[in-house]
Amino acid sequence: MSLPHAILTALVEKPSSGLELTRRFDRSIGYFWSATHQQIYRELGKLETEGFIRTLPSEQPARGQKKSYEVLPAGRAELARWTAASQDPRPHRDTLLLRMRAAAVVGTEGIEADLRRHLDLHRRQLAEYAEIEKRDFPPGKDSSQDRLRHLVLRAGIDLETFWTQWLTRALDEFAELPGRETA
Repeated sequence: MSLPHAILTALVEKPSSGLELTRRFDRSIGYFWSATHQQIYRELGKLETEGFIRTLPSEQPARGQKKSYEVLPAGRAELARWTAASQDPRPHRDTLLLRMRAAAVVGTEGIEADLRRHLDLHRRQLAEYAEIEKRDFPPGKDSSQDRLRHLVLRAGIDLETFWTQWLTRALDEFAELPGRETA
C-alpha cells in the first residue's frame, strides 16, 4: 500500500493536479517509488473515495479543467499512522544477480556486455544524484525537512555508489575468468 502513501506525501508537501504529481514523481519520488500516469490517477480516485483527499474547488467550470487535490485530516492521519508503523525490509530481488548465478551454470555469453551497460546506467544515475545534491542541498540548508529529504537522496547516492563499485569488481573478475575469450 505504498503508492497511496507516496501520493499523500507529495500532496501534503504541495497540493497538485494529477499531471503535476506525475511530473513530481518523475523528478523526485520516482527515483525510489515509481508510478505510471494511470496508476497515479487511479490512486487519486481511491484516495478521494476513502476521504483522504479532496478536489480543490475550481473558480471556473470543471469540465476540461485539471483537478487539483489536497490532503484532508483523515489522509494526514493515515500518512502519520503508516509512517509510524513498523515494517520489515523486503527481500532484494534483482534480475541481473539471478542472471549472474545462472551464468555460472550455463555460460557467460552476453553477461559482460550487460554488466558494462549497467555500470554506465548506474554511473549516470550517480552523477544525476550528485547534481541534485549540489543544487538542492547547499551547506547551511539544514531544517528538519531538508535533512530528512537529503537523507533519502543520500540513500540513492549510496546505492548507486554500491552498484558502480560492485559492477566494476564484477567486470574485473570477468577479465580474470579462465577460458574467457577476449573481445
